[in-house]
Amino acid sequence: QVRFVESGGGLVQPGGSMRLSCAASGFTFSTYGMSWYRQAPGNEREWVATITATGTTTNYAHSVKGRFTISKNNARNTVYLQMNNLKPEDTAKYYCNAARYPPFYWGQGTQVTVSS
Repeated sequence: QVRFVESGGGLVQPGGSMRLSCAASGFTFSTYGMSWYRQAPGNEREWVATITATGTTTNYAHSVKGRFTISKNNARNTVYLQMNNLKPEDTAKYYCNAARYPPFYWGQGTQVTVSS
């Protein structure tokens, strides 16, 4: 059974930093690329970043490029999202999933709120 457990969210001031983690289980993590997505209230879920299975290549949405860094630890079945210089428009619930279509069932996500 595929499972994602996202953590690390919370309240942060604009300009601050936060590191999200996603522990995955139920599939061969090391053979999949992984992605982060986010969904703000009233908006559809949007793609944020993707990392390849071995971690050698990353891609980012234009809105986060240069501020966010995705990384992957295959030994721990965990994917991370380091977020720097956070902006109020980054406020959303953040989810991870395998980089596949269709995606696996979604986890609960972790809420990130950027506010002063």
